Amino acid sequence: MIYFEDLEIGPEIEFGHYDVTLKEVLEFARKYDPQPFHLSDEEAAKTHFGRIAASGWHTTAMTMSVLVAHMNDEPKAGLGSPGVDELRWLRPVYPGDRITVRGTVLDKTPSRSKSDLGSFRTQTSVTNQDGVEVLRFTSIGLIRRRPA
Repeated sequence: MIYFEDLEIGPEIEFGHYDVTLKEVLEFARKYDPQPFHLSDEEAAKTHFGRIAASGWHTTAMTMSVLVAHMNDEPKAGLGSPGVDELRWLRPVYPGDRITVRGTVLDKTPSRSKSDLGSFRTQTSVTNQDGVEVLRFTSIGLIRRRPA
């Protein structure tokens, strides 16, 4: 189990990758973001996307899937997150892309009011198979401190 005290500031960690499929892009778009450029190559061709592109929210959800799979492989005493800052969708993600998720712990702070809790900020970067950054955000995580 990884606790607050075990977190290292600075080194980049690769969390894993996700293969983007047309089926998922369409399913997500139909349910959550039914804009024409997420649903039709013809409509997407009329935009800067050029072809069907995944919703930014879908890219963020795929990223979360990779992060949770990594947490299951390397258990942490995590307690969720109070939020995300500076979320940026930098480039389109297309069906057939493979995205890779990496992160760096920027800082960590013990809780002032709860001695068994700490928080940490992570810069997460998502790249496609060509190494082009497609998504970036800073998140805040809550984590237990090591029991005495």
